[in-house]
Amino acid sequence: MQQSQQKILVIGYVWPEPNSSAAGTRMLQLLQFFRMQKWDVTFACPAAKTEYCYDLRQMGIASKTIQINDSSFDDFIQQLLPSIVLFDRFMMEEQFGWRVAELCPNALRILDTEDLHSLRKARHQALKDGKEFHIDQLKSYQLAQREIASILRCDISLLISEVERDLLIQHFKIDTSLLLYIPFMLEELHKNQIEALPTFEERQHFVTIGNFLHAPNRDMVMYLKKEIWPLLRKKLPKAEMHVYGSYAKEHSLQLNQPKEKFFVYGRAESAAEVIKKAKILLAPLRFGAGLKGKFIDGKQNGTPCVTTKIGAEGMHGELSWNGVVSDDIETLINETVELYTNKNRWLSAQQNGFEILKNRYAAVNFQRQLLEKITTTQNDLEKHRANNFLGSMLQLHHMKSTKYMSLWIETKNKL
Repeated sequence: MQQSQQKILVIGYVWPEPNSSAAGTRMLQLLQFFRMQKWDVTFACPAAKTEYCYDLRQMGIASKTIQINDSSFDDFIQQLLPSIVLFDRFMMEEQFGWRVAELCPNALRILDTEDLHSLRKARHQALKDGKEFHIDQLKSYQLAQREIASILRCDISLLISEVERDLLIQHFKIDTSLLLYIPFMLEELHKNQIEALPTFEERQHFVTIGNFLHAPNRDMVMYLKKEIWPLLRKKLPKAEMHVYGSYAKEHSLQLNQPKEKFFVYGRAESAAEVIKKAKILLAPLRFGAGLKGKFIDGKQNGTPCVTTKIGAEGMHGELSWNGVVSDDIETLINETVELYTNKNRWLSAQQNGFEILKNRYAAVNFQRQLLEKITTTQNDLEKHRANNFLGSMLQLHHMKSTKYMSLWIETKNKL
């Protein structure tokens, strides 16, 4: 197939909001990649639009609102006849994958996992139960079974984290031909951009940021408020903690305590502006998965980051972290104070961040790999699928079960 003839359908879990979440930024990067190839792109989504949705028309991308459990999607996709369908998270593959496979059997099916949802939720459950999480717990976790079945049904699954790619290969024996590591794809940070950033002396206070719809962020803010900030404030009494996040509910906003120098705001008009003014980005995440966009924002704005092992997971490889990583509260507090007050250490951490961006997230490298993977898989799609017998078997049974359940729901809704 000539690459110029590609027609892409992206089935989104939500409409992209790059200013609200890392997931929105990630999706926009993939859409930009498709458009760079001069491919025709349509973004379809069953969710309601919000005022913060990115205007896809700016990128020359068509938009379509679709319905779940509704055969109107069949008419839509038969008219579109895409050569590639990308599912945004496994839930969209579960809902629409059987229709795509039935009506466009020759279309390349790509799953963008965003993060391994089952890993994030299993870690959350372990935290709530007060137990240590072990990877083996995933093997009997129904959500993991659903998610991995979706990965097997697709021709290519994009993993944003090397840790998650390796987990699938080592613990679940997923064939490497089905997986592709594609982290955030970032443009180079130029010298003049770095030189324009505020200096150590021009910065003050702590900042954290994150979508409040995301459970790890809500938990992190509570942890900050109750456990971390009281200890940190004793050592740095003049410092302030500034918390920003889109979709903050009333119970989160009520954590705002000016007398304690703990300030909780809603959405930041510009994440870059609030992060570059701060001396440290403090985000001690206790559970989660994938890569954390807030730390990319911190590195891009020259702001050292303090977090946990889960927070930094998969983000820096063998390179030195741009700040502090610790799961021990006392160590985290002491190291953070040192980072906040020691200019030389702060500058060294800042430089580490720039090195991580340069060596691990260069867009041109991963765009090349993604294009090559798409091309080679399409050119040998029949053999690729034949080699994935387990995926073919799961596709057969999935189509039968979800097809008739969906048709039953659709019929029921019409009564």
